[in-house]
Amino acid sequence: MMLKMLPFKLLLVAVVLCFFEGDAKFGESGARRRRCLNGTPPRRLKKRDRRVLSPEAPGGGEAMCRGLYPRLSCCSRTDAQGLLHAEAKILSVTNNTECAKLLEEIKCAHCSPHAQNLFHSPEKGETPERELTLPYLCKDYCKEFYYTCRGHIPGFLQTTADEFCFYYARKDGGVCFPDFPRKQVRGPASNSLDHMEEYDKEEEISRKHKHNCFCIQEVVSGLRQPVGAVHCGDGSHRLFILEKEGYVKIFSPEGDILKEPFLDIHKLVQSGIKGGDERGLLSLAFHPNYKKNGKLYVSYTTNQERWAIGPHDHILRVVEYTVSRKNPHQVDMRTARVFLEVAELHRKHLGGQLLFGPDGFLYIFLGDGMITLDDMEEMDGLSDFTGSVLRLDVNTDLCNVPYSIPRSNPHFNSTNQPPEIFAHGLHNPGRCAVDRHPTDVNINLTILCSDSNGKNRSSARILQIIKGKDYESEPSLLEFKPFSSGSLVGGFVYRGCQSERLYGSYVFGDRNGNFLTLQQSPATKQWQEKPLCLGNTGSCRGFFSGPVLGFGEDELGEIYILSSSKSMTQPHSGKLYKIIDPKRPLVPEECKRTAQSAQILTSECSRHCRNGHCTPTGKCCCNQGWEGEFCRTAKCDPACRHGGVCVRPNKCLCKKGYLGPQCEQVDRNIRRVTRAGILDQILDMTSYLLDLTSYIV
Repeated sequence: MMLKMLPFKLLLVAVVLCFFEGDAKFGESGARRRRCLNGTPPRRLKKRDRRVLSPEAPGGGEAMCRGLYPRLSCCSRTDAQGLLHAEAKILSVTNNTECAKLLEEIKCAHCSPHAQNLFHSPEKGETPERELTLPYLCKDYCKEFYYTCRGHIPGFLQTTADEFCFYYARKDGGVCFPDFPRKQVRGPASNSLDHMEEYDKEEEISRKHKHNCFCIQEVVSGLRQPVGAVHCGDGSHRLFILEKEGYVKIFSPEGDILKEPFLDIHKLVQSGIKGGDERGLLSLAFHPNYKKNGKLYVSYTTNQERWAIGPHDHILRVVEYTVSRKNPHQVDMRTARVFLEVAELHRKHLGGQLLFGPDGFLYIFLGDGMITLDDMEEMDGLSDFTGSVLRLDVNTDLCNVPYSIPRSNPHFNSTNQPPEIFAHGLHNPGRCAVDRHPTDVNINLTILCSDSNGKNRSSARILQIIKGKDYESEPSLLEFKPFSSGSLVGGFVYRGCQSERLYGSYVFGDRNGNFLTLQQSPATKQWQEKPLCLGNTGSCRGFFSGPVLGFGEDELGEIYILSSSKSMTQPHSGKLYKIIDPKRPLVPEECKRTAQSAQILTSECSRHCRNGHCTPTGKCCCNQGWEGEFCRTAKCDPACRHGGVCVRPNKCLCKKGYLGPQCEQVDRNIRRVTRAGILDQILDMTSYLLDLTSYIV
């Protein structure tokens, strides 16, 4: 009997050996593949511990992980809980149900019999340069995790999908997570047991994510390096587009670019054309009362006048202009008043952003200029403003100074800091925006800025500017890991009407065309980051191209994106795009506003002040040699004699028979004839008055 059973037993042994050999040859050697994090072999679960649970089964924790790995596991009953909470900082967040399911699955990666290979790259050896927070993910699972959990894990996933999966997705063909059979909601199986084929780019994004995309509409093309777009708030719905070389062009509500530029200072502006050179026309801000006083403020770089000589490469200048009295579409270049000049040694980290806050003050954002301590010794005292936010009151009646210092400035009475400084510690403020309608009633001013990190120049941050803060040490709203090579570009807080979903979100991006939003929760007051998807298929007809140069905002609160080609052979490749919500009409009924025609200035000062300039408050400040309420009376020093009239500064109109600067000399060449009768005297006086009138006119 025993001899008869021998062939059967040998056959059974051979089958078992083949099974283990085949199992070991799955991908690589079993000894290499099946190891726990501590290097020990996985534990084979006994029958009483094998609970056949599906991955979706309730209970979670230890029971769920035994359901995912029912035969071999690196987690026992006693140590499973400790391993599952090893990454509690990252894997413990969310109110999003779908994201929570994925996180529960990923927690079980510690229990995988391939845990060592999931968390340690074979080519890096046992001591990788950076310990992964997550296991190596299968490519399509990585995309699904990114788009599902993006914005639901504070401080994490702060990059693009491609960059995130470039780091966390398995690329060497080895085992990746999930390494167990898994039901898919969409697409092929996303696990290492059944690798998927490469999707099209659109299929890599989840259907839900594509459904929530916004569209972009090309509005203007043929621009030359556009860096900003702002409105003047006068009801005309005009959009003023800034070109880096020194032009400001008007985009009308009818969809046309006016032929004549609103402002042309290209002869004053020193503009850089090489990559990274920030010199040029930097910013434009209109006075809140522009409709009445016509005041606007411009910042640009120049090498003219005194700062062209010496160690300074250029200066950053802030200038006040007034719109023309006769043409509301052009600036009167004669009204230029220099507000501020800051010497710069380098051509990066300039800043130069200008904006008015709801408090009516002018804010100026200056970068650190990449200066060192040795550089500061050469800066003639003007380096005190670098890396700072300045707050100035331009609504002053003083004629001899362009601005006054608000008494609420943190250094108003300080002898150690310039009183203009509102906050400091900035490095490379890209663009800043003020929220006109902050949700927090306890904060009457919300200013958000993009900036580089001082400790790690390759990373970026979003700052909320608060009075008196030092942002060398102050925590930021959001820190960006250095995944992207493109620098951050600040945008605007959306307060438009066309999109209800985007309302209250701070829209920004980077140079490479990755767009994000920040939104403050009304309940927790915390800012939450989310990706901004710009679709190019389906209902979206526009397609975004080119690096991002800046953002714009129109009078209705809608947001625009400015881009341009890097090619020097295509100088007029700049474009202006508008962000559109495809779920809403292009112009909903409740959003329709009638554009008013641009009006010339009608204030009393603008109409009557001829030999001086008007302050933003409406006071006429006389030029040298003029006096009177509206600067209509010329001053002559010494005064005119013998009945002469002062018609121009130090210029007297003399009566007939008198000469000299003050009419002090008698003209002896005129034959004096005694004239009798009142008629001759009337004729002499009439002739004199006619001469006087001709001078005045």
